[in-house]
Amino acid sequence: MIHEKGRIVAIEPEGIWVETIQRSTCDSCSAEKGCGQSLMAKLSGHTSYLWVLLQGRDAAQYQLGDEVEIGVPESVVVNGSLFAYLVPLLAMMFAAGMAHQQFAQEGITIFSAFIGLVVGALVVRWRSHHIRFDSRLQPVLIDDHKPLRIQP
Repeated sequence: MIHEKGRIVAIEPEGIWVETIQRSTCDSCSAEKGCGQSLMAKLSGHTSYLWVLLQGRDAAQYQLGDEVEIGVPESVVVNGSLFAYLVPLLAMMFAAGMAHQQFAQEGITIFSAFIGLVVGALVVRWRSHHIRFDSRLQPVLIDDHKPLRIQP
């Protein structure tokens, strides 16, 4: 499970919106001082907003500004990354290969590769849109001491 601390920015009956500040892996890198990536991460202060299900907890127990720890299963991150990167790449290579076999012209092959990349990206977008509310893929609250609400 990948852990991250965040601050509650909105509260809804089914879940909370948590603001997290993206940290790079620079803290553990030996080249931290000689690399511009660490500086850019600090300057941009890029934040993310995540929807976190309450999973039986009462929304009234939370206040805006509360700090919470959330977690995302590692398998979700790995599978999502593989899908997001491999589908467009494989679609591009398939389209380029098919165009090369059919037409054997460089311009058509390049154009087909671009179309395959776009189609692959659209497939990733469509799939992510359809699974965005899947509770197995959502961040969860971790190390929270607020009591669970038992529903009859």
